[in-house]
Amino acid sequence: MLPENGRSADELLAEITRLRRDDLQVRGGKVTAYVYDTGRAEVHDAAARAYAEMLEVNTLDPTAFPSVVTMEKQVVGAVAELLGGGPGTPGIFTSGGTESIMLAVKAARDIRAGGGRAGAAPSEGRPDGGRQDAGRPEIVVPVTAHPAFHKAAHYLGLDVVAVPVDAGTFRADPAALAAAITPATVLVVASAPSYPQGVIDPVAEIAAAAAARGVPCHVDACVGGWLLPWLSEAGAAVPPFDLSVPGVTSISCDLHKYGYTPKGASVVLFADPALRRAAYFASGAWPGYTIINSTVQSSKSAGPLGGAWATLNALGRDGYLDLAKNTLAATRRLIDGIGEIPGLRVLGEPESSLVAFTGDAEVDVFVLSDEARKLGWFLQPQLSYAGIPANLHITVTGVTLAGVDAMLEVIAASAGAAREKGPALVPEGLPEILASLDLDALDDATFTELAASVGVDLGGSGQPEMAVVNTVLDALPAATREAILIRFLSVLYA
Repeated sequence: MLPENGRSADELLAEITRLRRDDLQVRGGKVTAYVYDTGRAEVHDAAARAYAEMLEVNTLDPTAFPSVVTMEKQVVGAVAELLGGGPGTPGIFTSGGTESIMLAVKAARDIRAGGGRAGAAPSEGRPDGGRQDAGRPEIVVPVTAHPAFHKAAHYLGLDVVAVPVDAGTFRADPAALAAAITPATVLVVASAPSYPQGVIDPVAEIAAAAAARGVPCHVDACVGGWLLPWLSEAGAAVPPFDLSVPGVTSISCDLHKYGYTPKGASVVLFADPALRRAAYFASGAWPGYTIINSTVQSSKSAGPLGGAWATLNALGRDGYLDLAKNTLAATRRLIDGIGEIPGLRVLGEPESSLVAFTGDAEVDVFVLSDEARKLGWFLQPQLSYAGIPANLHITVTGVTLAGVDAMLEVIAASAGAAREKGPALVPEGLPEILASLDLDALDDATFTELAASVGVDLGGSGQPEMAVVNTVLDALPAATREAILIRFLSVLYA
C-alpha cells in the first residue's frame, strides 16, 4: 500500500481533494448533522493553526508538556463558568461526548458501587427496562438518552434501565425514572436537550429524585451545554439544567458542537473532586513508566485542545452571543416554516436548536430525505422507536439563518416529490427474513449480496439513495438493526 518513494505535500493534498469528492460539505449549512459552522473563516483558520501548533504535543504526561495543563484548566474553567460552576469546579477535557459520558458513568460506578464487579461480562439493559442481572450495577436513563450511555454500560459492565418518556412532549418522566431506581442504581440521567426531538428533560425534578435516594445524576448537555446559556441570554426560555441545580453531580458539554471547535473536544464537569478522581485511572502494577490517565485514551495529540482553546478565545462572549441569536432566529423560522408545509409536522416543542419533523401517511420522510439530497441538502433520518415515529432531524447552527428560507423551499419541494413517488417499496417479506436470520452465521460475501438485494452497493462510492434501507431497518427490532449495522460497518471497511 505504501509508495516506493515518498510523495510531495502538493500531491498528497490533491489526492485528499479527490478522495473527498463524494463527502458531505462541512461548510455552508446544507448538511444539517455532524458538522457545526460559524460561517466565520477567520475563526476556523485560527483554530486550524492552533491545532497544528499543538499537533505533536502528547497529553499522556502533563509534567512533560505543561502547556497542556494551562490550556485545559482555561478551557474547563470557561465551561464551568458557563454551567453553574466556579473557579474550583473539577473537570476533564475529553475527545468527545461519548468519552465524557464514559468517564461520568465510570466515576458514578466506582463511587457508588465500589468499582463494579471485576471481570463482569459486558451487556446492555433491555429496551423495556427489564433487568438482566440483579447483581450488576445499573444506570437509569430515559429512552431518548444518547446511545453513548448504552455504550458506556456495555464497556464498563453495567445494565441500562431505559424508561419511556412522555408521549406528547418527549421529555423524561421524573416519577417514572424515580420508580426505576433500585439499590443497584449507580447513576440517573437527564438530557439538556435530548438529541432526537431537541427537548430539555425536567432536570431539577430528576436530580431531586436521584438525590433523595442517594444516587448521582448526570446531565447530558453534550449538545446544549455550550449553547443553552447563550440562548437564554438571547431571550429564550431555558429551564435550569446545570451544576447550579441541586442533585446534579456531573454534566457533559461538547465544544466541537456549539463551541464550534475542531472535532475531538468535549468537557465533563463534576460537582466535587472525589467524583473526578473516580474518573481517573492509574496503574502501578508494571515496571515501566508511570501510568496515570485522566481520559480513556492514553497517548493523544493536544491538537484538539489547542483548537478548542483558540476557538473560544477567537469568538469570545460577543461572538457566541451573536451566533446564538442567529441560531435562535433560524430555529424559530424553521419550526414555523415546516408547520406550513402540507403533510409535515414538528415533533414536540423544540427548546434549543434541534428540530425533528415527521410526515403523514402520504409523505414518506425517508423518501423526502433522498429527494433533498438530490438537491444538495442532507437531512438526517431517524428510525422509529418506543412509539416515536420515523422522522428527519435538523441541527440548526450559526450559519443556518442565511439559508433557512432556501432550506424550507427544499423541504417543501422534497415533500411534494415524496408524495408523488409514494412510500419506499421493500421486497415482500424481507424484514421478516432478516429478523429470522442468524447474521453471525453469514460470511461477508453473503451479507454483501443481501445488501445488494435492497439496492445497497457496499463496494460502490458516492451518496446512494437510502429510503429502502431505512424503511427496512425501521421495520426491524432494535437488536436486529444493531446486528445489521455492525455487519454493514465490517463489510464497508473490509
